[in-house]
Amino acid sequence: MKYLIVGLGNIGAEYHQTRHNIGFMILDAMALASNISFSTQRYGDVAQARLKNKQLVLLKPSTYMNLSGEAVRYWAQKEKIPVENILILVDDLALPFGAIRIKGSGSDAGHNGLKNIAAMLGTQAYPRLRFGIGNDFSRGHQIDFVLSKFSPAELTELAPRIDLAIDAVKTFVLAGIQTAMCQFNNK
Repeated sequence: MKYLIVGLGNIGAEYHQTRHNIGFMILDAMALASNISFSTQRYGDVAQARLKNKQLVLLKPSTYMNLSGEAVRYWAQKEKIPVENILILVDDLALPFGAIRIKGSGSDAGHNGLKNIAAMLGTQAYPRLRFGIGNDFSRGHQIDFVLSKFSPAELTELAPRIDLAIDAVKTFVLAGIQTAMCQFNNK
C-alpha cells in the first residue's frame, strides 16, 4: 500500500526555516531520521521510504505554496495513490506554536496551498496534519509573520514538536487517521 506525504512550503533559500515551510522541515527531519535523501523530479523534490509493509512517497512541491495542488495531483496519479492515503503537512496560524491537529477533511481555512490542493483534487476530503505556528503578529502583518524565520529559541522548542509530527505521520500510515487523530490531536 502506498502513501503520499506532502510537506507544504516555498522553494528557495530565502524561505528556508520560515514558518510557512514547516511542512518541508518535517519531511527533511523524517528523511534524515530514515537515512534517505530527496531527488529533484517533476513538480518537486521526492524521496521514497518504507515503513513496515507500506511504501511512502515524500513530496516537497517545487510549485510554490499557492500552486501545490499541481504537484499533489501529479504524484497521486503517477503513483496511483488514493486521496485517503494522501497526507498534507501544513502550517496553521490558528493553532498555538507546536500544536498538532490531524483531520480527514475540512475547509482550507484561508490557506491558499490547501485551497489549490482541493481545487486540483476536486475535493476537500483529503487528510491533513496542521502544525501550529502561532499568531504573534500585529494586524496587517500576517504575510510577514508566516514568511519570517523561526527564532533560535523557537528552533530549540521546535525539534521535539517536529519529532511528534513525524510520529503522527507514522501512526497515520500504520494505524489510520482515526487512531492518529485520537493520539496526537491537542498534544
